[in-house]
Amino acid sequence: MKLYNTLTKTVEEFIPREAGKVKMYTCGPTVYHFAHIGNLRTYMMEDVLEKALRYAGYEVLRVMNITDVGHLSSDGDTGEDKMLLGAKREKKTVLEIAEFYKNAFFSDCEKLNIKTPDIVEGATQCIPEFIKTIEGLLEKGFAYVADGNVYFDTSKVQDYYALTGHSSEELMVGVRDDVTEDQSKKNKSDFVLWFTKSKFDDQELKWDSPWGVGYPGWHIECSCISMKHCGEYLDIHCGGVDNIFPHHTNEIAQSEAYLGHKWCNYWFHIHHLNDETGKMSKSKGEFLTVSLLESKGYDPLVYRFFCLQSHYRKPLVFSYEALDQASATFNKLLGRIARLSRDGEVDCDFVKANRERFLGAIGNDLNTALAITNIYDILKANTNDATKLACLADIDSVLSLNLVRDTEEKAEGVAEKTALELEIEALIAERAEAKKSRNFARADQIRDELKARGITLVDTREGTTYTIDN
Repeated sequence: MKLYNTLTKTVEEFIPREAGKVKMYTCGPTVYHFAHIGNLRTYMMEDVLEKALRYAGYEVLRVMNITDVGHLSSDGDTGEDKMLLGAKREKKTVLEIAEFYKNAFFSDCEKLNIKTPDIVEGATQCIPEFIKTIEGLLEKGFAYVADGNVYFDTSKVQDYYALTGHSSEELMVGVRDDVTEDQSKKNKSDFVLWFTKSKFDDQELKWDSPWGVGYPGWHIECSCISMKHCGEYLDIHCGGVDNIFPHHTNEIAQSEAYLGHKWCNYWFHIHHLNDETGKMSKSKGEFLTVSLLESKGYDPLVYRFFCLQSHYRKPLVFSYEALDQASATFNKLLGRIARLSRDGEVDCDFVKANRERFLGAIGNDLNTALAITNIYDILKANTNDATKLACLADIDSVLSLNLVRDTEEKAEGVAEKTALELEIEALIAERAEAKKSRNFARADQIRDELKARGITLVDTREGTTYTIDN
């Protein structure tokens, strides 16, 4: 297995500290709102990584936090807690907000075949661990108290910017929008470990601490939850590229200061999903969620297929036209698989050889696009259908696209859906030719006939797509 390591900026052979075992930590959601599909791309690719490691024979322990307190609306330690913003928006308590959106998050994950990590723990369940770690950092001289808050002193860290490759000058106040000045800090890059009532007096969740009643900063929770369940050493830490600075940078600083040694060897980051206007967010444009895609007639696994066709380290641009293309391709693929015969004897040697080919793809820095190509290679292979199905079921333990449907009824449904799509595409092509030859009456007739069947044609600059009424 080879992975790109953000810490070293190179693709490296993955070697865990303990042979055959992997300790893996993934930053979980801040449960103040629904996850948009850009968020879910990150969790999907982390899911593929975990399953690929298991496929390669590793025993994996994966831990994930749930941020239900302490994540500010700005990474510069300013602004309101996102959980508090959610509570105000919906006139509920923070705990009610956290429970509702945590359940919604895992519901979306289930629809996308994202496996729930082995251990999931909320920040509010680990307050004693946070306090113990902060006390240790104060005792070691890596933290200080100022104006009632406890800060981490980044000047005590030898290579604070190792993960980002930044210089301290690049992060001066005024250079970046998300870096703001806090007069209580000794250094502009210092960050809060514990807040007291001196900031954000309307914070709903507060706990007693040696420094007064307050609540933890965002960065401390991931370090402590990881150390609680994985111990002093971590093999892989995952997250989106937006976590690299300051969140993961600060995790490294506080964890290694507390432990006194290197903490995590491999850092795995997934690039953004963008819409056509730029980075996707909850605050701009249409709020793209799994439920919204479902309401428009898309199978959530079409979105998974769409993401797997691109490399995790490349930005991916979302559009409905691109999703329509992925949907057509995916359903044709399922149709081909559905028509395979379940009869015959499986050629175990062929399955084993294909397993090696698939590992070569997925083990090469998680090359999911090449892994998708392996599906087509299987379908074209000179072997019987039973062997092809066995290979597809084997690799689908990583891809999780439900390639091999459980029953003939599902298979027939896929085949019927594919036949309908082929018919629609043929009519769209005929309509385009009719318009080209100025036979507008025939073009309108095709449109109206499809409309009567609940199929609406949508003309765009890129071509004609369609929607099917539920």
